[in-house]
Amino acid sequence: MSKFDHNKIMPRYIIISFVLMAIALFVIGRAAWIMAFKKDYWMKVADRVKRDSVEVQPARGNILSCDGQLLASSLPEFKIYMDFQQLHEAGNDSLWDEKLDSICNGLHAIFPEKSAQAFKADLKKGQNSRKKRHWPIWPYRINYNTYSEVKMLPVFKLSKLQSGFHEDELNARERPYGTLAGRTVGDMFAAKDEGRTPRCGLELSYDSLLRGTTGIVSRRKVLNKYLNITDTPPINGSDIITTIDVNIQDLAERAIINKLKEIGANSGVAIVMEVKTGDIKAIVNMEKCVDGEYREIKNHAVSDLIEPGSVFKTASLMVALEDGVCDTAKTIPTGNGQWHVYGRDMKDSNWRQGGHGTISLGEAMEFSSNIGISYVIDKYYHNNPEKFVRGIYRTGINDPNIRIPIVGHATPKIRIPKRLPNGQWRNWSKTALMWMSIGYETQIPPIYTLAFYNAIANGGRMMQPRFVKAAVMNGDTIAEFPPEVVKGREQIASEKTIKIIQDLLRRVVVKGTGKKANTPNFYICGKTGTAMIARNGSYSGMPNHLLSFAGWFGTKEQPLYSCIVCIQKAGMPAFGWMSAETFRDIAEGVMAKYVKYDISDARDSSSIPIPDVKTGNILSADYVLSKLGISTHTNFMSNFSNPKPIWGMAERRKGSVMLRKKNDTDHRYMPNVIGMGARDAVYLIEKRGVKCRLKGRGKVTEQSLEAGHFIKKGQVCVLTLN
Repeated sequence: MSKFDHNKIMPRYIIISFVLMAIALFVIGRAAWIMAFKKDYWMKVADRVKRDSVEVQPARGNILSCDGQLLASSLPEFKIYMDFQQLHEAGNDSLWDEKLDSICNGLHAIFPEKSAQAFKADLKKGQNSRKKRHWPIWPYRINYNTYSEVKMLPVFKLSKLQSGFHEDELNARERPYGTLAGRTVGDMFAAKDEGRTPRCGLELSYDSLLRGTTGIVSRRKVLNKYLNITDTPPINGSDIITTIDVNIQDLAERAIINKLKEIGANSGVAIVMEVKTGDIKAIVNMEKCVDGEYREIKNHAVSDLIEPGSVFKTASLMVALEDGVCDTAKTIPTGNGQWHVYGRDMKDSNWRQGGHGTISLGEAMEFSSNIGISYVIDKYYHNNPEKFVRGIYRTGINDPNIRIPIVGHATPKIRIPKRLPNGQWRNWSKTALMWMSIGYETQIPPIYTLAFYNAIANGGRMMQPRFVKAAVMNGDTIAEFPPEVVKGREQIASEKTIKIIQDLLRRVVVKGTGKKANTPNFYICGKTGTAMIARNGSYSGMPNHLLSFAGWFGTKEQPLYSCIVCIQKAGMPAFGWMSAETFRDIAEGVMAKYVKYDISDARDSSSIPIPDVKTGNILSADYVLSKLGISTHTNFMSNFSNPKPIWGMAERRKGSVMLRKKNDTDHRYMPNVIGMGARDAVYLIEKRGVKCRLKGRGKVTEQSLEAGHFIKKGQVCVLTLN
């Protein structure tokens, strides 16, 4: 017999089933009714708990130097606020009152410009303000480290819902090397689009790569909180690797600024380009500001339309040689340095000294004779100036295919004459050809002039000026920009003409107007240039002058870098030697840092067999002398595989050098560094905790803290070198 009474149980289950079914039918019916008749109302309710989709900004890509050092990078900055209403809703008013003094003291320690009392008064004012939900704690942007310090203060360290402390995160573009290559790297508008809009330079030119792609996030309110729901994730910007070398850039900037300060010039430009690739290694644009300091205000190197002056004579001579109208041996009667022609006076720089007399065309280049160059060009092209200008176009100095990836760059202006039906030339005077041949009647940015000289150094092959090598993202290269030859400029002139021009530019440096650029240490070729700068179309009054030097340096067989230096100053021009000196300073710095010579090349059979060896690290001296084949006598064991220095003295003897180790291990006393080179002397002294300052060049002849002096913390030793 069954344990359960089915007659009693089944009716109960049936009743429960009917009740549940009725409830289900009611729910379904109610839902259908709401969907049919209350749709608009509930859509409005949904909108009240949903925020519109918002854009999520990607991280902007970095700008890197040629060796991967940061030139520009994006870092977060913050503005910090207090929400007193949220603090009240969290029930933490009493905690705030208890910790307020500690908070204000902490804020004063972080921001010493404002007292703790001022912070306290300001925060109390915020509690009773209409803006108490977004009251600024500090009115300026702060970096992440400062933000982290503030976040560790009492109350602020709690969550946003508990403390009311919150922040606005902003984008900031940081430049680890400060203003180095400022106008070329570029910058951002600080107050536009929260600092995300580029202003100039590579930041603007390559914005499409650096900017990245914005993402989309929807926000919904759930349990009184907004949750972010990512619809489209942001794609961060890619990094770009530039051709800029920070060391060469620093060398060039210091050389330009030093010369500008020395002569009181208005502005200065320097560009360094790698001959084989066209890579721009440095680009300097310094301008004198109202406070007397020099800063980068405008990218003069790519945007200045200026008459280049005598550096243009190289192009004029190249045209004449290519057309075969003359050779460098042709004699020219420059007379007493003054030539009255077509109602105008053409003068050489030495006309007050009586001029050059009769000279060859090659000598005219060496001495930068205006009469010498313009005489030849006028003689052979006066009746057909269009042929000469077409020849200038053929050199590529104004080629429109030269691409400068800097927004705002200018293109050269060299007008070309057109013959009218009556045989006259339109918009062309009798003297226009002569003045054009020596660098007037044209407007050429310095970077185009450099591209032309770089082509001469490169055997006639004109390279595109390259600013960016590649774009990378997450370690992967997404775009490459290899070295390019300017279209149609694989050879701007015949090999014969290029060789003649190269030899002439070497003679300019060795015995001509470019002597100030010469150095016995390596090979420099180039041309000086001087031009008056017109004011409102006139050369009257006290004119400004453009002083230029364009050329290249390296070895005779292998030109390494081309460079142009342009200085604008008022007063006497000084024939371009000021720019030539600056060119040499840049070249010497670059060659000393980057060019490695075989140590055996240092041996000169015509010099004294036994060199003068400085006091200092005699282990290094022993190594060098052994490589030069010079006998040494030592009182120590030479182990060249061990880089640890051995300090001592050197004494030159007949046929050999005596190297004596000196025990000087007591770091409490100043060592004797007289006779040492700067590197060894600084190493020994700073190892003892004393700072060094150097005066002069050569080896140490005097030290301000004498040998044996007891060292005290914070002392400075001045070393005089000679």
